[in-house]
Amino acid sequence: MRRRIVVKVGSNVLTRSDGKLDVTRMSALVDQIAWLRHQDIEVILVSSGAMASGRGELKVNHDLDSVEQRQLFSAVGQVKLVGLYYDLFREFNIHVGQVLTMKENFEPGEQYRNQRACMTVMLENDVLPIVNENDTVSVTELMFTDNDELSGLIAQMMEADTLILLSNIDGIYDGHPDAPSSHIIPVVASGTDLSQYIKAEKSAFGRGGMHSKYTTASKVQQAGIRVIIANGERDNILVNLIENKENVPHTEFIPYGID
Repeated sequence: MRRRIVVKVGSNVLTRSDGKLDVTRMSALVDQIAWLRHQDIEVILVSSGAMASGRGELKVNHDLDSVEQRQLFSAVGQVKLVGLYYDLFREFNIHVGQVLTMKENFEPGEQYRNQRACMTVMLENDVLPIVNENDTVSVTELMFTDNDELSGLIAQMMEADTLILLSNIDGIYDGHPDAPSSHIIPVVASGTDLSQYIKAEKSAFGRGGMHSKYTTASKVQQAGIRVIIANGERDNILVNLIENKENVPHTEFIPYGID
């Protein structure tokens, strides 16, 4: 049976310091995902970046509130984002399909079954699903906490072997990441409480942060799925996690009973 990996790429990985989309890094990640597929690994990509893409595309000369900005920039940006993915993956003869979803679609029932069936038939026909929240409709209480939560739900729904959360730091540290005395926590056994090391901070361009990643990783780990938090800004990070994981800084949540 083929391995199945969900890769979540956060806004801080795909966004430059000026808040616009980093197409160079996006291209590098596509190269790596293409490599994974050549290793006979099924990949589901959960990608942020619609807001950044729209913000770089559209100039607005009047004030918008936060909801209006989210809806406008994500509506414009999602088209550009998926178009870029389409062009980049096409170079490897990889077909992609877009899945825009909302939190209510993960409640038990017909919408959940339809969503799972759609992604299943995509994978069966060698189409790579690219998943994001439907930001034009999901506002306030209807929103996911962030795409970390979304990727965790996707990993469980699609019975993935591994969820890889790509952030802009190497993993979870036993102190502040910038402190010389801090060390990365490489392995987290099932049931381990790391809350003392987690700050409830948001990322610069996304809604999440390490607190969100830790919460998602703990839940997905309890569902029997391995979770890796790693730095998406490192060169060839996905390939190295598969080929040479011991030498790559990361934090790995290992489910009970899995070596």
